[in-house]
Amino acid sequence: QVQLVESGGGSVQAGGSLRLSCVASRSTYRNYCMGWFRQAPGKEREGVARIDTGPDGTYYADSVKGRFTISRDNTNTLSLQMNSLKPEDTAMYYCAAHPLSSSGRCQSEIEYFGYWGQGTQVTVSS
Repeated sequence: QVQLVESGGGSVQAGGSLRLSCVASRSTYRNYCMGWFRQAPGKEREGVARIDTGPDGTYYADSVKGRFTISRDNTNTLSLQMNSLKPEDTAMYYCAAHPLSSSGRCQSEIEYFGYWGQGTQVTVSS
């Protein structure tokens, strides 16, 4: 079992920045894919970014490429640096994790992510 706790959400104006953090209850560096998802009112939850242990182990949704950066330390903390925020980035942001297979690569489907945090709200005003 892995418990995940997010922090760092808030309200900013368009063009601003926020940094989200997710702390896991145990070390996840070697054994878990970690990801950020978001859900806006009336919309489905969507993947934003994920990171595994491979040399090019990061993935970003097209909508955030070049603006968001996902990173993890070598123990239990996942971060999402969000720059040049837009009103359409407004959503509840969730940290999630799934155990890595022998390939060490993340799965793309949301169904594989079995561990979720409670979410942190990000609101971007125009």
